[in-house]
Amino acid sequence: MCRFLKVSRSGYYDWLNRGESLRSKCNQELAVMIKKLFYEHKGRYGSPRIHNELQKQGIRCGKTKVETLMRQLGLKAREKRKYRLTTDSKHNYPIAPNLPGRKFQVDVPDQVWAADLTYIWTMEGWLYLAIVMDLYSRKIVGWAMSNSLSSSIAIEALQMAIRNRRPPKGLIHHSDRGVQYACNSYQRLLQRNHFVCSMSRKSDCWDNSPAESFFSTLKIECTNNRMFLTRAQAKRKIFEYIKIYYNRKRSHSSIGYMSPENFEKLRLSA
Repeated sequence: MCRFLKVSRSGYYDWLNRGESLRSKCNQELAVMIKKLFYEHKGRYGSPRIHNELQKQGIRCGKTKVETLMRQLGLKAREKRKYRLTTDSKHNYPIAPNLPGRKFQVDVPDQVWAADLTYIWTMEGWLYLAIVMDLYSRKIVGWAMSNSLSSSIAIEALQMAIRNRRPPKGLIHHSDRGVQYACNSYQRLLQRNHFVCSMSRKSDCWDNSPAESFFSTLKIECTNNRMFLTRAQAKRKIFEYIKIYYNRKRSHSSIGYMSPENFEKLRLSA
């Protein structure tokens, strides 16, 4: 065999008795840490966020190395699914101008909020979710869930946000043109708090992309791979995801791979 492969007998025996290489050992240790982080975040993190978490822990490695090891380990973040739109803009209420103009980087907390609605399927029927997001930190500052897609669910989410944050006058409230946000009861709540109303252009989801992105993330990481038997069960999981995981733990690429709460604490204490 040595003659056929054109290697020396001494070289062959040296290779045979040699222990595992340092690179191989390092890769195995790194693979263990990657698996730990992947399952710790319940399959929600792909290679960029796994790499960022490793960097935070002081572990030096390349993005390509993490991507390669995850592929070898068969670790793949949850994938997106397509969903139909729920916006009902066929109404006669006034429409506000689009003030952010897709400029979603905000330097001050409680200056611009984004609001939106989505739905989650359960064995009891649809569960509707309304959220309010502070674009400064991408934190969900208010939310509400209901069996029906009425204006009351949007109002409850906004009222929660107001209680939690006590925002100043002049805050820009941005949403789509849906009847839940354009109706008189919702607009009166905005006026009582001296908020400035802003709405997306017709049939343009990019005008409210931070909220749309949150819903996509929520469904990938929390609801897509679960069959909820009851609405109450879905409510508990969604509450846990928003309150405990998304706001406090999940790293967000647009704010330097920090969680919304950590971002606010760091920036406001500086």
